[in-house]
This record gives sequence, structure tokens and C-alpha cells, in this order.
Amino acid sequence: MTERLPTLRVLLADDEPGRRAVLAALLALEEGLTVVAEADSAPSATALAVRRRPDVAVLALRSPALDGAPLPPCPTVIITTHDRPGDLRRALRAGARGFLPRGVSAAHLAQVVRTVHAGARYVHPDTLAPDTTVLTADELDILDLAATGTPTTLPPVTVRHHLTTAATKLGTPHPAATLHHARRHGWI
Repeated sequence: MTERLPTLRVLLADDEPGRRAVLAALLALEEGLTVVAEADSAPSATALAVRRRPDVAVLALRSPALDGAPLPPCPTVIITTHDRPGDLRRALRAGARGFLPRGVSAAHLAQVVRTVHAGARYVHPDTLAPDTTVLTADELDILDLAATGTPTTLPPVTVRHHLTTAATKLGTPHPAATLHHARRHGWI
């Protein structure tokens, strides 16, 4: 006798309606999963999550957690076309528990949903682009904050130090060129 999996309530967000409908239908075929809400953006997914209280959110948006939008208040899996180290770093820092490329099978996605619901983290190997930057995590964080215009509580002298050190390491003449270089290489 096979043991039945507990049913997990899934919130699904995708900014493309046709793709969202297909993904919802595929997830509905997976044992132990039921899609309880659908959204077309990160803000609407977050609002729906507060009302519907899903067990896991699956966000297949162009830039969830990568554009500063808050994630739903439940374990979240991000499906993305981005495989740049900066995208993965921002998503994980925002609280994502899973990170997958588009095109994974519904069975694989269902397993990842169960994994993150159990409290573990899952990052698909195909999303781990080599991070060849010479910059430290602090320097990348400061560049990321500068690129998004996010305020920081760090003293201005610390921010200047990290920006100057990053520019020196990259051989760029000023902070704007350093930001451009880091973006072009996918580090932020």
C-alpha cells in the first residue's frame, strides 16, 4: 500500500497568463499539490498569500525578488530564465528557498515544492553560473544597493571605501563605470 502525500497548498504567480494556466494544470496533476491562488505579479502574489495562506509560493515572474518586490510570507520557489550569480544572490537574500530554471518538469517542481516546504533550500545546478568576480560579498552588496538606489545604514565612509576598492579591482574610473561593469557581467 502506497502512502499518500499530504496535500500542499500552492500559490502560483506568472506574468504570462497562458504559461500560468499550463503550469497550474500541470501542478494540479501532481499528487499532493493543489493550486489555491494565482497571481500575475510579485505584489499581487504577496497580497494573495496573506489572504489565502498557501504552504508554498511558486513565482515564475520575469524578476521576482530581483527587483526589490517583497516575497510572499511563505516558503517561495522562484522559476527564472536568469542564471546570473547576482540574480541568484538577490533572490536568496530576499528569502527565496528554491531557485529553478524555466523548463523543469512538473514532477521536479513538485519535488522542490515539497523540499522547501520541509524547510530545506534547493538551487538547481543549471542556475549556478560560474561567479568569476574578484569582488567581495560586501563590495557586491554595496554595488547592488547603489544599482537599485536602496538606502543603507552604513556610514558613507564605508560605502565609499567599498565602491573605491571595487573600482580599483575592476580597473574602472568611477562608480558608475563600476556598476556598469558589474551589471554587464551579471554580478549584480
